[in-house]
Amino acid sequence: MHDDVKQNLLDAILPHVAFDGWSPDAFRAAATDAGVTHETARLTCPRGAVDLAVLYHQNGDAAMVAALNDADLSDMRFRDKVAHAIRLRLAAVDDKEAVRRGTTLFALPHMAPEGSKLIWDTADAIWTALGDTSDDINWYTKRATLSGVYGAVVLYWLGDDSLDGQATDAFIDRRIDNVMQFEKVKAGVNNNPLLKPITGPLGRMMGMIKAPNQTPRDDLPGRWVDPT
Repeated sequence: MHDDVKQNLLDAILPHVAFDGWSPDAFRAAATDAGVTHETARLTCPRGAVDLAVLYHQNGDAAMVAALNDADLSDMRFRDKVAHAIRLRLAAVDDKEAVRRGTTLFALPHMAPEGSKLIWDTADAIWTALGDTSDDINWYTKRATLSGVYGAVVLYWLGDDSLDGQATDAFIDRRIDNVMQFEKVKAGVNNNPLLKPITGPLGRMMGMIKAPNQTPRDDLPGRWVDPT
């Protein structure tokens, strides 16, 4: 029931977001339009419109994962699979202005940790859907790198007025190329015998870092917990 009310509020707030952003005014209007009392709306979304903005992003991630699971990626290079996943994530957006307003919201200093977490979660969803099994430092570096790529792509996409988003497609390919070049350089450094006195001890130290337990934790930076 709680989830249904929250989804109804999200559906109701979207027409208002274009004018009022993810704001208290938009949240109140959504409650009225959805036929939900303001008390119930607040119980469902303690942070008001912020909780609905988070849900909007999470719904997009879920739609992307579903599309990835249905896609035939067997003939794709891995870099192309990642690029395809990013394109599917953008295609999951049914309201570009809601994303634009969300970018403004999560750029606020007190909301930046939440925004960073959402981008990280998108990167994690992509790697997980593509079958990533890393459990060491690579678990973090893959997601950190893809978070940077995805964040840059979204900002570029928001300003893209090219035909059918062709400029964004090209931008995605360039960013993935940059990542692949970095990985080649990293591999070259790690395999260089002249650098073994440095990379050897560093590699052993990095090998001690493990991926987090997959059980959700509530004490991670950027994670907000409903006090109730």
